[in-house]
Amino acid sequence: MTETRAQPEVETVRYARVRIAVTRGPDAGLVVERAGTTLTVGTAETASFRLHDETVSREHCEILLHERGFRVRDLRSTNGVRVLGFSVHDVSSSIPLELTLGETRLSITPLPELEARELSSVGRFGRLLGEAPKMRELFALLAKIAPTDLPVLIEGETGTGKELVAQSLHEASGRAGGPFVVFDCSAVAANLMESDLFGHERGAFTGAHQARTGALEDADGGTLFLDELGELPADLQQKLLRCLQSGEYRRVGGRKLLQTNLRVIAATNRNLRAEVAAGRFREDLYYRLEGVPVAVPALRERTEDIPLLVDHFLSQADPSLGRALPPHALDMFRAHRWPGNVRELANVVRRMQLLPELPFRPQLEAATTAAAPASGAAVTELEGIARRLSSCHRGEPGSSAEDWLRLDDARRLVQDAFERDYLRVLRRLCSDNKTRAAAWSGVTRQAIQKLVRKHDFEWGFDESDEHS
Repeated sequence: MTETRAQPEVETVRYARVRIAVTRGPDAGLVVERAGTTLTVGTAETASFRLHDETVSREHCEILLHERGFRVRDLRSTNGVRVLGFSVHDVSSSIPLELTLGETRLSITPLPELEARELSSVGRFGRLLGEAPKMRELFALLAKIAPTDLPVLIEGETGTGKELVAQSLHEASGRAGGPFVVFDCSAVAANLMESDLFGHERGAFTGAHQARTGALEDADGGTLFLDELGELPADLQQKLLRCLQSGEYRRVGGRKLLQTNLRVIAATNRNLRAEVAAGRFREDLYYRLEGVPVAVPALRERTEDIPLLVDHFLSQADPSLGRALPPHALDMFRAHRWPGNVRELANVVRRMQLLPELPFRPQLEAATTAAAPASGAAVTELEGIARRLSSCHRGEPGSSAEDWLRLDDARRLVQDAFERDYLRVLRRLCSDNKTRAAAWSGVTRQAIQKLVRKHDFEWGFDESDEHS
């Protein structure tokens, strides 16, 4: 009697579906529904939720849709993000919320239906690494589509690893034994692009002394990766579409029809939907290439993967450099926004190994920089000093030369007030963790402790105090 094996349970993550609607402003009436993604709101053409309000910044804020609801982060906008009249920099909610961005008002409403997505049971797919739910969700999707010949459109910010996604798909496909050819639409001169893509015959143009194959021919039997697809000129968009529809094309200056047998994977850091709406990208080509849309998360959406990635980059480095980074490096890395994503992290790790004397200054989240008080104790102290100096200078009754503060004394008073302000903001942002506070401040933990003692500052319980 044979025993029936139980099918392994598939791990899933469930995202709340969210409706985002413009209720006031030039774009009033615009409505989208999304789940488990990140939307950049702004006037930039690359914004995934584009507005046309002159009081809204190019990249105004970010809306992260997660399993519990959503999170809104101000991206250092000019006019800020307001909720109920209050300026906010980072806010999470699982209930409806109304945002004011300049003259535009947005309503964000979680809907009752949930969207379930599978998670990979392993933290790796081909050349890609990640334990964060966003990455395991990506790996599960890639594992499903890799064996097919469906075209794939990979979207993501610069440095997120879009080419690694394409390579990993190719290596997990039935075409792994064939070539993987990269055609970077942003790196080829406009007058050479058609020749580089389709090839050319001898004498096709000045300088064409011999026939040459193009990327389409070189990728025969394998995968063609069209990087930065949004840079492809309009005339070539039409020719590429005809080739993908018929499976045939001609070299520049040639008459013979050539056959294509390849899979196309494209990538872009642009919002191609907005490019289509603006008439700069062919709608029919967009839908031809968007067989399966794949979104690669930014590093700031998967900060729990930073230690794993750092270990990976260190393991690839020259062993003679050693593998040690400063003990507070990971805290600094977690505080950084990583506009250059994984590519930037790799470069920073190499630099810290080669040139440890060069400081790394985290570009903190918008909430960190914007949380500093606009008018705190330091400003108040400075205004008081100014009043004392002014009354002495005018010779007002009761004032004397003794009221004229020496520069060193005035500087000390303002510095003390500033340090108290700084500690107050730092403590809140670092949740009473002095090690993290030191990393964010670019000083040692002992320096933070010294400041706390100097000002008799109330700092909450910090477990690391027990080990100091």
